[in-house]
Amino acid sequence: MTDTQTPPASAAPSWTVGDVTVHRIDEVLLPPATGAWLLPDATPQVTSRHDWLRPDFTDDNGVLRIASHTFAFRTGGLRVLVDTGIGNGKTRANPAWHQLRTGYLDDLAAAGFPPDSVDLVLLTHLHTDHVGWNTREVNGSWVPTFPHARYVTSRAEREFWAGYAMDAPRAQMFRDSVTPVEEAGLLDTVDVPDGGAEIAPGLRLLPTPGHTPGHVAVELSSAGATALITGDCVHHPVQFAHPAIGSCVDIDPERSEASRRRLLGSLADTDTLLLGTHFPPPTAGRVITEGDAYRLLPVPASASDPAPAPAARPSRRPQPDDGPSASP
Repeated sequence: MTDTQTPPASAAPSWTVGDVTVHRIDEVLLPPATGAWLLPDATPQVTSRHDWLRPDFTDDNGVLRIASHTFAFRTGGLRVLVDTGIGNGKTRANPAWHQLRTGYLDDLAAAGFPPDSVDLVLLTHLHTDHVGWNTREVNGSWVPTFPHARYVTSRAEREFWAGYAMDAPRAQMFRDSVTPVEEAGLLDTVDVPDGGAEIAPGLRLLPTPGHTPGHVAVELSSAGATALITGDCVHHPVQFAHPAIGSCVDIDPERSEASRRRLLGSLADTDTLLLGTHFPPPTAGRVITEGDAYRLLPVPASASDPAPAPAARPSRRPQPDDGPSASP
């Protein structure tokens, strides 16, 4: 992609969760072919059965719409980013991810989260399109984009990839987007038991294994309200109606389906706001029961006013014991 594709910074879409405003930081809408590759069983014949998917989540021909974005919010005095997308200027085998030139960091800063202000980066899993902005290129080297942040992923996730026979594209991704963060001493891994792991007050990682062995979803609670960020436990709303539809890159498809069914069942007919990491706009909604499965009742975003600029920060980054249950 070329620099002409860089959009101007604009107010980020947002949702209110108690006292917290969750901003969606857009990166790129992915090509129509992405859906057919990623969720091969979600054919137009399947999607066309569900009128509620159109026009937002599929086009008029039943082709899935897939997006790449991240979420940012402030809670408990921390500026938090959930996943970091694909990143700019990176060599990738997937043409839709290769050498992007987007205005992501400008949009992140416009929403009130300049890179130096971010305190906590939560990584749902270590896939290419979730860790890309972990780093950016400076003078020919990949350096952490968020130098004062604590980057957190599950211990099971990092240990799995440490013993995995990676192909060349995945090894390249680790070299440019994971290893530099580790070498800078910024990556913490945490145990995530069945009941979840509290990272900070009102902020928990919930185990949703299957897509990857250590995959987690992120739960945010504030003033009696709750939101959940899916990561890749659910890629697209068609999986609400058909939880058995899985991704072609699920490491353990049966476990992935079980996690998805458990998650959707726990959220069904509650007030929890679900935010889909790859859902196109309107991106968020509530899970409601429909027949023997579910559907998404969309909750449209508001256009956010830019958040106030952060105050000058100390040089010390958050330490592992700053979160009650987040020892590495």
